[in-house]
Amino acid sequence: MPRPPKGVTINDVAAKAGVSLSTVSRALNGNPTVDPALVARVQDAAAELNYTASPVARSLVLGRTQTVAVVVPDLGNPTFQAILRGLSRAAAADDYHVLVADSAESVDEERVLAAATRRRTDGIVLCAPRLPQEELERLVGGLRPVVLVNRSAGATPAVRADYRSALADELAHLHGLGHRRIVFLAGVARSVANAARLEAIADFRAAHPDVVVDELPCGVDFDAGAASAAAVLASGATAAVAFNDLVAMGLLSAAQSAGRRVPDDLSIVGFDDIPFAAYTTPPLTTAAVPPQSWALRHGSACGTCSTAPSRGSRCGCVRSSSPEARPGPPPPDRIHPAPARPVDRRATLRKRFLEE
Repeated sequence: MPRPPKGVTINDVAAKAGVSLSTVSRALNGNPTVDPALVARVQDAAAELNYTASPVARSLVLGRTQTVAVVVPDLGNPTFQAILRGLSRAAAADDYHVLVADSAESVDEERVLAAATRRRTDGIVLCAPRLPQEELERLVGGLRPVVLVNRSAGATPAVRADYRSALADELAHLHGLGHRRIVFLAGVARSVANAARLEAIADFRAAHPDVVVDELPCGVDFDAGAASAAAVLASGATAAVAFNDLVAMGLLSAAQSAGRRVPDDLSIVGFDDIPFAAYTTPPLTTAAVPPQSWALRHGSACGTCSTAPSRGSRCGCVRSSSPEARPGPPPPDRIHPAPARPVDRRATLRKRFLEE
């Protein structure tokens, strides 16, 4: 049985270019100490032989994998999908790949995935981690370089949406429309984003004693919103503020199936402004935090990356050809807030009063 043809190796490139193996390695890995004429000769030889370096060998030589891990709590959530899209495009611009892991809202799984994926990558992004604060602060110390999305832990670079201000704006919007009895459909109890919303509600209650804002335990997906409809309709509220757009869409569908008109009988407000929000009937009023801007802020927060490639980067990291690259100067503020803005659509356009 004939043997399969042997692939082109670095030895073949060295022989064709008339240089040593180490020169080929340094030339193809962008080492600035190699004479430009030799670099061109090696690159021409590699191209002529159709040579492709082994990713495993390359990672061993450079001390990096050109991969960043991203751990998310729920891949089914369009918000996290949009954030991943932005991160993937930003990473691709710097010749990086993204390894994605889904913890399925499990703290135990999140803990395991964070450690396992970090060992296989050059850095990690923890997106809305569910770990308790004390444990998160202990964990990030062993994961650096690491960036947090929607959480903070000491001096760790972080990107956070301003949920508190955004929800306050939504409540003020409903108050301006005349609503005096509102229900909030809460998300995951251990979620920091949910806690920020509850803080905004507490502030709003204190400032508006004429308004009743009740909290209903709910969830974070379409089914949870639909399941909450009976309790919402029985509460006597004229407006509902959902934890996110998925919950709002589930409530919208169930309320309409129950014969209620939106917004005539019940105004509904979501959060996140996912792509589907503009195409419900009626279009959903929500709050927008552009996920693409999160990726840019993540790049800014990456200023302390210590395993970056040698060339320039959109991340603002100081790059080095050495496996032990020096960290770049830390940004003035390691917490990078992503502003949220209300998006007013037909789901809340009508004024409603408790007593008419």
